[in-house]
Amino acid sequence: MSGSGPPATTTTALRPAPGLELRELECFLALSEELHFGRTAERLYVSQSRVSQLLRALESRIGARLVDRTSRRVRLTPLGEEFRTSLRPAYDALRATVERARSAARGIEGRLTIGFQGTADDRIMRAIDAFHRRHPACATQIVEIPLCDPFGALRSGAVDIAVTLLPMTEPDLTLGPVFSAQQQTLAVSVRHPLAARPTITAEDLAGVALISPGGPAPAYWRAAHAPTATPQGRPIPAGPKVSTLQEGLTLTAADRGGMLLCRPTAEYHGRRDIAFVPVTGLPDSVLGLVHHTERETARVRAFRTAVTETAEPAEDVAKAS
Repeated sequence: MSGSGPPATTTTALRPAPGLELRELECFLALSEELHFGRTAERLYVSQSRVSQLLRALESRIGARLVDRTSRRVRLTPLGEEFRTSLRPAYDALRATVERARSAARGIEGRLTIGFQGTADDRIMRAIDAFHRRHPACATQIVEIPLCDPFGALRSGAVDIAVTLLPMTEPDLTLGPVFSAQQQTLAVSVRHPLAARPTITAEDLAGVALISPGGPAPAYWRAAHAPTATPQGRPIPAGPKVSTLQEGLTLTAADRGGMLLCRPTAEYHGRRDIAFVPVTGLPDSVLGLVHHTERETARVRAFRTAVTETAEPAEDVAKAS
């Protein structure tokens, strides 16, 4: 008797399909971050069924599952994790390319949000004025960045570009023009023993409790603006930690400690209850223009050019920062 094999079975295996839909990729990336179909739908302004449809279409093109979904949780498959890791930089680069092309086609327009620390003084305002003259269709919004968080607004997208105090060694941010190297001054209460001095040295800081920015500013950045030791290694007492420049100035006036400020900031914030004493032997205070590496746009590049052409350069300190 001739044998017969097992009966044929049907399968629902996913089959790859040709073509590429950017909406499917966008949906997958959003879902990989939210891990929730409802939130993904709200983020993309579509229905949950549309999210499911786009995901199924993408999985069909690839030929395998990218997302495991149960009644309790949504998670990426190992292939989904690998796909997300590879896709994100390519997708961001593609969006940036399209944005650059659109900007080139229509000129610089829209809105540019510029962050600043402490004071948006005449150096920054000159750059903003130059930017407006060249690109009148692009509005600018100027917002203050907390002293204690120089880089957070760039990461959250609250600002497009920021003028911050250096140093800056954040791997996801790009440092543009470095400018305005200025001598540092020590802000102290007029009642402080150093207030009557015409100048002091960095070694004199060993007798001053330095008011410093708090977190989430990186430790290396906070140490640069409130050092813990003099150049010769003498310890500098730690004073209160503050979130804003005004908070620091208020505590200074109350004689709770001293605060290091660049000379222009000291002049701008001159007040009768605070003395600003020049300090020798410290590195100059330097500003830098910083933007998020993955969010560079034509507007950002145009403002960077305006700063380069109008601000006093400090190329000598760029490498040191």
